[in-house]
Amino acid sequence: MNPVILFILGVVFVAIGVAASIALHELGHLVPAKLFKVRVTKYMIGFGPTLWSRKKGETEYGFKAIPLGGFVAMIGMYPPNTQDGSVRPSSTGMFQTLATEARSAAHEEVGPGDENRVFYKLPVWKKIIIMLGGPAMNLLVGLVLTAVLLMGFGAATATTTIADVSKCQVAAGETVDPDSEACKPTPAAASGLLPGDRVTSFDGKAVTSWEEMTSWIRASSGREVQMTVERDGASVTTTVTPVLSARPIIGVDGRPEKDADGKAKYQEVGFLGIGAQTEMVPQPASTVLPLAGENIRQVAGVILNLPARVVGVAQAAFSEEPRDPNGPISVVGVGRVAGEVAAMEEIPVQARLGALVGLLAGLNFALAVFNLVPLLPLDGGHVAGALYEGVRRRVAKIFGKPDPGAFDIAKLLPLTYVVASALLAMSALLIYADIVKPVNIFG
Repeated sequence: MNPVILFILGVVFVAIGVAASIALHELGHLVPAKLFKVRVTKYMIGFGPTLWSRKKGETEYGFKAIPLGGFVAMIGMYPPNTQDGSVRPSSTGMFQTLATEARSAAHEEVGPGDENRVFYKLPVWKKIIIMLGGPAMNLLVGLVLTAVLLMGFGAATATTTIADVSKCQVAAGETVDPDSEACKPTPAAASGLLPGDRVTSFDGKAVTSWEEMTSWIRASSGREVQMTVERDGASVTTTVTPVLSARPIIGVDGRPEKDADGKAKYQEVGFLGIGAQTEMVPQPASTVLPLAGENIRQVAGVILNLPARVVGVAQAAFSEEPRDPNGPISVVGVGRVAGEVAAMEEIPVQARLGALVGLLAGLNFALAVFNLVPLLPLDGGHVAGALYEGVRRRVAKIFGKPDPGAFDIAKLLPLTYVVASALLAMSALLIYADIVKPVNIFG
């Protein structure tokens, strides 16, 4: 199939997946809100002008023009104004006016019989469940997609078949022309090993996995050993002598370890110069949670260092510096990566589909973790407000003071606007960077 068509299909696949992830996130808020009898007036995917909507019961469902999120509108998100509900004079201050207007807007649709269906009157635990419903849904989706990836498509696993044989011994970070006199043959090339050979024994020991054989090779530098392979149905035995070479240290996550300066760590070990063929092998259910946990850990690490990473993106976008492949990217960047994966015709279709599913799983974990940041307007900010309300009421009860009532989260609107503006600016920067200097994941 045409690579351009494959690229477009990959982008469309992820675009639909992103829309579905946002819709399910908002569904995670909608369902408990309705279960707790809060009146939900709108369930919208996107922001800005409404493209399509339909009202069912008391809720309007629809899509908006800017597909960068979604929202569920519930009546009475803030306690009412203490006076008659009218906007106070501007002399009280801009921030006070903003809070007053927000309270008024939150109660515009409160009608007869809705007095006990407003959000602010809910017990603290119900508020927390509603607000955690969105991130919880994304976590669930991420887990399901991870299970589909590992148990359905499988994980790329090294076989005992040789995929490639390096012609020259090359020091880390250097290149050598294979046809030049500077090319010193690797032990594998010198012994006549060929791509497609299936290794059956090494140093008299039966080879059952590539990882096991790799450990034997690394421990055999400078020692001549026999190696047997199966080639075109026949058994071929040759002699190899692994050479001592600096090779990257691979961590438990399968990635090269790095030092404090971000440079790859190396160690001197035995080296032959062969690479393994891989195949997609379905994994047991026991592998799902560890991989999901590692994915969440990596996302949390990016978010904890988000300000510094965004500065790095800005520096790269407006200079000759390269983008950090492990840094944040926008939905535009995600779409581009998906398109590149889909267009890699040298990779089996199963592996490409698995990679796209894994991309969506990671995206859902990112949505879940990011929305738990305890800042408004994110879900974590509302959870923090509810927890503060619970603590305040409990302290008042312990000291025999009157119940202070629901916490007026509208007082935090100035902070909300600051955070929202920062998020919009960050999104614009990431989109710009993903257009002018996209992340180079595949080298």
